[in-house]
Amino acid sequence: MTSPDLPAYLTTTLAMRLQGVSRSDAAQRSDTISKTYRSGGGSTTIRSENDALAYALARMPATYAAVIASLNALQEIRPDFAPRSLLDCGAGPGTATWACAEAFETLETFALLDANPALRALAMELAREIDRVVAYTLGDATAKIIDADAADLVIASYMINELTDSAREKLIAAMWAKTTDTLVIVEPGTPAGYQRILDARTQLIKAGAHVIAPCPHDEACPLVKPDWCHFSQRLQRSRVHKQLKSAELPYEDEKFIYLAVSRLPVAPRPSRVLAQPVTTKIAITAKLCTAEGVVAAVAPKRDKALYGKFRKLDWGDAVFEAPTSE
Repeated sequence: MTSPDLPAYLTTTLAMRLQGVSRSDAAQRSDTISKTYRSGGGSTTIRSENDALAYALARMPATYAAVIASLNALQEIRPDFAPRSLLDCGAGPGTATWACAEAFETLETFALLDANPALRALAMELAREIDRVVAYTLGDATAKIIDADAADLVIASYMINELTDSAREKLIAAMWAKTTDTLVIVEPGTPAGYQRILDARTQLIKAGAHVIAPCPHDEACPLVKPDWCHFSQRLQRSRVHKQLKSAELPYEDEKFIYLAVSRLPVAPRPSRVLAQPVTTKIAITAKLCTAEGVVAAVAPKRDKALYGKFRKLDWGDAVFEAPTSE
């Protein structure tokens, strides 16, 4: 499994670019950009080199961690997947691209699409620093994707939330048309993010896609509101990261939701742990999404073998063996 922590070469490169830049100014820019993103404003406030740097320093670690967690889940089910080409839609500073490059050594070509010139400039600088040759097209992804080459792996990370419903549906259809093997979409782990993933899942299945993860089936999602599917990935904070976010804890937990689909059916598709398992004096109970629906799988303490397996379970894990359920 690939580490969720931002690689040292990226952390170092970003920190070096911060030299000579006011930390308080960078922190203020980061806070403004984060608030805009949380309100659904996208990258509209990222207009300058310093804006792009502040955004990358504050948000790249968490976004990278979420993408890596999603790719790890994909690789766990498809360990033989060896893509040679990547198309990154709404690439920003290239976060998903660098994550894919770490996860898949077989990648040879990298195509990125984004409309923000400041983020593109930062991505191109990072690409030079880490010796990656990328083709980064500046422009609206929903329009520019028409002229993009098809790719083995297509990814959209934290970007479909910036689109209207009609634009989102159009882009998802276009991304699927450009996918020769696997499409991955990653979104914030909020009820709204889950709904966007759910809508994309429905659209893609109707178009002939087969779910790889996190779902163990292609049927309708069995969760009932107000419940929603999402996961959490812990990442370590660097000193600069803590300074910009005015944070004291040495780690951060990023909540996210993802979808990985492929052209061909995938087997096996394991059950998925939907929440942190609950441990009591007599048993461990894990909420699982299975091919038959959501179940509460129980491992009694008296069953030492099963209990031992459940002690290792974490939120988001795949469970390949049939569980015991209530």
